[in-house]
Amino acid sequence: MQIYHATMYIRLSYTDDRGNESDSVGNQRKLIEDFVRQNPEIEIVSEKIDDGYSGVIFDRPAFNEMMRDVEDGKINCVIVKDLSRLGREYIETGRFLRRVFPAYGVRFIAINDNIDTAKDMNGDDLAVSVKNIMNEAYSRDISIKTRSSLETKRKNGDFVGAFAVYGYRKSEENKNRLVIDEYAAAVVKDIFRMRLEGVSAAKIAEGLNRQGIPSPIAYKKEQGLPYAKGGYADKEGAKWSATTIIRILKDETYTGTLIQGKKGTPNYKMKQVLEKPEEEWLRVENAHDWIIPRHDFDLVKRIKNLDTRTAPGSDRVYLFSGILICGCCGSRMTRKTVPYKDKQYYYYYCPSGKKRGCHMPAIKEAELTGCALGIVKSHIDNVASLEAMLSGIDQDRLNREQVKRYTGRIGSSEKRLEQINGFKASLYENLVGGVLSKEEFLTLKNKYSDEARQVGETIANLQRDLDDVMENRSGKNQWMEHFKRFSSMEELDRKAVIQLIQSICIIDKNNIEISFNYQSEFDKAMSMLAVRERRAG
Repeated sequence: MQIYHATMYIRLSYTDDRGNESDSVGNQRKLIEDFVRQNPEIEIVSEKIDDGYSGVIFDRPAFNEMMRDVEDGKINCVIVKDLSRLGREYIETGRFLRRVFPAYGVRFIAINDNIDTAKDMNGDDLAVSVKNIMNEAYSRDISIKTRSSLETKRKNGDFVGAFAVYGYRKSEENKNRLVIDEYAAAVVKDIFRMRLEGVSAAKIAEGLNRQGIPSPIAYKKEQGLPYAKGGYADKEGAKWSATTIIRILKDETYTGTLIQGKKGTPNYKMKQVLEKPEEEWLRVENAHDWIIPRHDFDLVKRIKNLDTRTAPGSDRVYLFSGILICGCCGSRMTRKTVPYKDKQYYYYYCPSGKKRGCHMPAIKEAELTGCALGIVKSHIDNVASLEAMLSGIDQDRLNREQVKRYTGRIGSSEKRLEQINGFKASLYENLVGGVLSKEEFLTLKNKYSDEARQVGETIANLQRDLDDVMENRSGKNQWMEHFKRFSSMEELDRKAVIQLIQSICIIDKNNIEISFNYQSEFDKAMSMLAVRERRAG
């Protein structure tokens, strides 16, 4: 009698009904053990378990271990509960049954499907092929239903991620909703505050580590919260790093906006996760309570593109770093230190002036600071006066006009997007019909994709503005409140510069032009006031 050294292979996927005992790991093991007791020629030498792996994918850890044992001659029999435990992909499952196992002289047994290649069934039977096809169809159906369900949840603003971002937790009442974690949210607020004050990401991380504040992964471990396994962050004693800080500063989740569907697999047969183009992301505003106000988040985003060099040995960014522009050639101006008689003087100059034929003189930082402070305080006073003069305007009427204007623009943009998508859809037909060459097809496809993305962004921005008006946030003139917060300012610091000023253009040694944040809102308010005065006149 031939003795078979067997592996019992057990698989349970995430999509299986885990409340169904027939599919549990324990039940599969018991079924195989009972079968082996009735077949004395079979000796179990190993057990391989893939818990949480789809049958469509054959790159599974335990399955790979089993196949190495097959190749090394350690086993010559594989036993599973049923054929679907081996795999649900028709072609690959058939390949193992018809070619791989026979090539290594391996006996394959699927108990519930009555498949035993050492007896009547050899893996080529029509019934086996039908079962393979049915198993693959089942996987495809489950995949479609799962994808559709997740897509619907994302569109509704439900959080479908495995782990909540640092600063939030999953609600105990509704696991698809994020709620603020007060401790972690306070740390997030400090991170944004320090960044707005000019502290670099590396220095922020150093400060948090120095204060003994646990990193996001350490905090989640302490609190018993779920967290992503693997990688540096999962190492013992993981600390705050500049990378972690930057990731937090870039995460729009903190503004109450939920962006999901950034990655995905092309289809249910492919395991590789791919990045999706931005126009395919699902974005839902006000999906949960915000931790960081939108204007602070946008300012931090803007800081990222500025020159943020610090003084040697300091963690503070220079006052005007990144926002000074040479009025002659348009270059960014640079700060330099000039020592003179045991003192140091600071200047800003244009480093590329001579190369471009520009002869902008250097300007003293102290003089620039005083001049800029005066202009900023004057602008803040103008904003306060403007608010007072606009207080008598019928805000409801203005809001109705804004709603009408935004709705019209959104409608026009949506028609354009529909037209672009129509053009894009017809490209393939024109390619097949010989109207377009392959090069023309690719060029036009990329062109329409870029245009669709731009129009989509326009629609999203207009919709955000419309939502502001509908909720009467615009009517409250929050941008004015933003400036009024600095009304008692007597000294210009980096925080005020970043939050109030877009850029400073140096015209000459005695003249500068300041472009303020919310300039378009200021101009609209001035136009509104002019209309009212004309009507009154």
